[in-house]
Amino acid sequence: MDLQPFLDHINRYIQLTPEEQSIFLSKVKFKKYLKGQFVVQDSDICRHESFVLSGCLKTFYLDNDGHEHIVMFAIEDWWTADLGSFITQTPADLNVQCLEDSELVQISYSDLQRLYIEMPKLERFFRIIIQNAFVAAQKRIVNNLSLPARERYLQFREQYPKIEQRVPQYMIASYLGITKEFLSKIRTQLTNH
Repeated sequence: MDLQPFLDHINRYIQLTPEEQSIFLSKVKFKKYLKGQFVVQDSDICRHESFVLSGCLKTFYLDNDGHEHIVMFAIEDWWTADLGSFITQTPADLNVQCLEDSELVQISYSDLQRLYIEMPKLERFFRIIIQNAFVAAQKRIVNNLSLPARERYLQFREQYPKIEQRVPQYMIASYLGITKEFLSKIRTQLTNH
């Protein structure tokens, strides 16, 4: 397995010495998942943060009526988990499921806590990653509250052009908080203009 994309990702934020890279890599696990497999299921405790080497995943929750609500997608060079469950080590509210065969680099909560003490710069790295995720989540909430569906869709296409080609339209509709029929109508209007 080639972990260089993983190391390149980390090196965009912090610089690890060869020795630190070796220590860090000794704590991560490489795992393959098949399309449809769950990385995390609601009510289980999220034991790992996962970095996507290849594949596409969705993070979602099911409401009381069994309707799926997609919170986020994750593709190559992204992290995914039920972050609340991972940080607090309490049962997950969210599911993380593979939409394609996927290869992930995973680090456990306990190993990460030990690494924070051994290598404080890793704590800085994960703080930056979590801050970026928080900012993106806040922007998404504001946009969902303030923008019409058409604008949210256009923003999604601009922000995540690689995802739209990889996931079904009904999942994009779920992510946007609209019906697949309404998304189809929006796409038709955009095509005709």
